[in-house]
Amino acid sequence: MMRHIALAALALSVMLPPTAHADEVSLQAEVDALRTEVAALKDEVRQMHKAPATTPAPAVGAVASPSSAVVNAAATPQAVANAENTGTTLWGYGQLDYNRPTAHAADAQADLRRAVIGFSHGFDENTRVYGELEWEHAVTSANDRGETEVEQLYIEHALAPSYGVRAGLMLVPLGLLNEHHEPTQFYGVERNFVETAIIPSTWREGGVAGYGSTDSGLIWNIGVGTGPDLGKWDAASTDGQQSPLASIHQELQLARARDPSLFGALNWQGVPGLNVGGGIFTGKIGQGTPQFPADNARVFLGEAHVRWQPGPFDFSALYTRGTISDTQALNASFAGQPTPVPKSFWGGYAQAAWRALTWNQSSLAPFLRYEMFNTGATYAAQPQGLGTPPLPTERVWTLGANYYLNPNVVFKIDYQNFNRDDLALGYGDRFDLGIGYQF
Repeated sequence: MMRHIALAALALSVMLPPTAHADEVSLQAEVDALRTEVAALKDEVRQMHKAPATTPAPAVGAVASPSSAVVNAAATPQAVANAENTGTTLWGYGQLDYNRPTAHAADAQADLRRAVIGFSHGFDENTRVYGELEWEHAVTSANDRGETEVEQLYIEHALAPSYGVRAGLMLVPLGLLNEHHEPTQFYGVERNFVETAIIPSTWREGGVAGYGSTDSGLIWNIGVGTGPDLGKWDAASTDGQQSPLASIHQELQLARARDPSLFGALNWQGVPGLNVGGGIFTGKIGQGTPQFPADNARVFLGEAHVRWQPGPFDFSALYTRGTISDTQALNASFAGQPTPVPKSFWGGYAQAAWRALTWNQSSLAPFLRYEMFNTGATYAAQPQGLGTPPLPTERVWTLGANYYLNPNVVFKIDYQNFNRDDLALGYGDRFDLGIGYQF
């Protein structure tokens, strides 16, 4: 292009008539000067063609969906291996909620539930860092309920187009929600109870993992890392009844790590619109606490799920079950406390959604979800009179709709009906409104 411009300038200058004061000598000098400039430009163009091609760093906001770089890398590892730049990308998402209990209107509240900024940076074509910073409940201080946290921070290196390794603080690859938890990715104002109370969204551990995919549609993830710390269990609070594992997870904050945990997940996406899979997590959780009565306690959590998206419809189902072993002596020390450690806990749900209306970039998707879960289904045997009865199973119907202004902005409305009210645990019929976004 530069050569063409220079040649055009030369031709134009030759065709222009000489000024009244130009003589033949001065005109020849101008032509020689232009020829010199053209020669220099030709040389510069040749050097540019010899230099290796580079791709500029993407602009901020180039990623269309929140942590889509992370999600897509998990689903298609070749996305990292085939990266053509070493730029830095930002993304983010947020969620604002309004909850109004139908029987306790005085407890209605509005909340900036979360705001997240994520980033990725490519060091070379195969190596990247991913991170997410999250703020919850708008204000963080010693006197406020808000939190500031690092939700993810790990290095990912593609060993080949179809597999690689990660190391750092990573989301545990269980269920349908934990790795895909942005407000535009799920139906309803709040995340479902099963993947909050049983699989504690968003569950993350520090460690090392391998990931990969096959041509047949199998996607796998296996790793070793930190785990929960049973020494954090507070039998005097209701935290363990809300979510047994969330009450003892460490989030890589000075995490006790004597005993490693193992996790693995396998998904099959060989048919367009279909995802069938499951995963497990297991490890000792006594963490070597001196004279701890449950030093050999082990947690096991398994889940199976399916999601089918034929045309405008979206069907999904999930079942998960967890156990914590060797808690007899520990629970004996909790005698008289309201929340001993459960031996087993479980949950499951079925959900159907329909993208009923679509116009331009907007769409309306009503949905219906039914959930069953129990955070204290059984407890380890105790001497006569000291045993703990199982908690009642909670059942929740959620009916609502997501209105997508565009794929990255969603307005939500739903009504939730509980089979029992327990305000201490946040259970009770309610009406919800929400706004979510991602970029």
